[in-house]
Amino acid sequence: MARSRTPDRPPVILTPIPPGQLPAVLLRFEAALGDSRGRAVFATIAATAAERAEGDRAETHRQQALNLVRRFRMGVAEGPPAIGFSWDGEALRADTEAYVLLHEVAHYQLAAPARRRVVDFGLGAGPETGARAAAERAAVLFGVAREREEAMASLLGILWEVTLGHPALASFLDQNWLEGAGSPGAARHFTRILAALQQQGFAAPDGRPTMRLRVGADDPEEPRRLLAQNAAGRLVEEVD
Repeated sequence: MARSRTPDRPPVILTPIPPGQLPAVLLRFEAALGDSRGRAVFATIAATAAERAEGDRAETHRQQALNLVRRFRMGVAEGPPAIGFSWDGEALRADTEAYVLLHEVAHYQLAAPARRRVVDFGLGAGPETGARAAAERAAVLFGVAREREEAMASLLGILWEVTLGHPALASFLDQNWLEGAGSPGAARHFTRILAALQQQGFAAPDGRPTMRLRVGADDPEEPRRLLAQNAAGRLVEEVD
């Protein structure tokens, strides 16, 4: 269960796992994964640190994340998301943790092209967004479609953390992927979201994230409606 956007309160870990119990929980989750490819990808996540980086190491991770942001030709704005939006349709607020930046990169990849030009990708306020009411008014994707995209962005961001050598397991915990570990439902959710990323070209068979950007619209009317509402910005369909 990945963290989702809610307008009134920040996401929290649903069931905290004491450090001493974490190895057993990871084993239960792995044992419930029936797919060998899914187990292999999960192993790359489980092999990373469960604690966030601090100090100079955290800053190094942030700069690495910002380098990836720039590779996707996303704009970068100084200051924290709390003074406005995480993503304002053109630029990403830089003054936040590396894992947050990578999560937003994943959203940029997964958003329909027109929504890449909408604040917070038209999904409503993210956990760190300060202008929450404005972000909620700009939301254009709702319900199951939004929750699925949130789950895909969560896992894709975690896979970027694995690739960069960041503490991906910390995000896996924080974003509730281990909720109900050992149950068929938790394993199926992980396998289903991973398969969707792979089938759509956002992740390779071994779980490594790609530079792919989504090119399809959410619905036939989306480009006309959103481009009329959000005239600024530039539409980018592929990243070299």
